[in-house]
Amino acid sequence: MAKIESIPACGECESHENVVDRVREGMPEDEILYDLAELYKVFGDSTRIKILYALFEEELCVCDIASLLGMSASAISHQLRVLKQACLVRYRRDGKTIYYSLADDHVRSIIGQGMEHIGE
Repeated sequence: MAKIESIPACGECESHENVVDRVREGMPEDEILYDLAELYKVFGDSTRIKILYALFEEELCVCDIASLLGMSASAISHQLRVLKQACLVRYRRDGKTIYYSLADDHVRSIIGQGMEHIGE
C-alpha cells in the first residue's frame, strides 16, 4: 500500500507516526476492502434484509417468501440471486421445490447482531 501524505490534524502528529505505520501495516489489501464494501452493499436493500430475516427464522421456498413479503415470486427470485452471489444464502432441492436458508452461522450472526444493535 502506498504511503499517503496528508496534512497533520494536530500539533503532535510527529509522535503519532508509529501508530499510523502500525495501522497501515495491518490494513488489508484494497481488493479485500472493496469486497467487504460490496458485501455490505447487499445488506443495503430492505427487500433483501426482509428475505434474510425471514430465512433467519426458517428455511423457505420462493413462493413462501413471496407470500410472506407480498411480492411476486419473480421479484423474490431476483433478490435471492443477488444473495446467492454474495454467498449469503444457500439452497437445497426437494423434488421440484427449492428451499432457501442462510448460508452459514456468519450470516446468522450478522443479522442477529444488527438487530441487537438497532434495539439498543
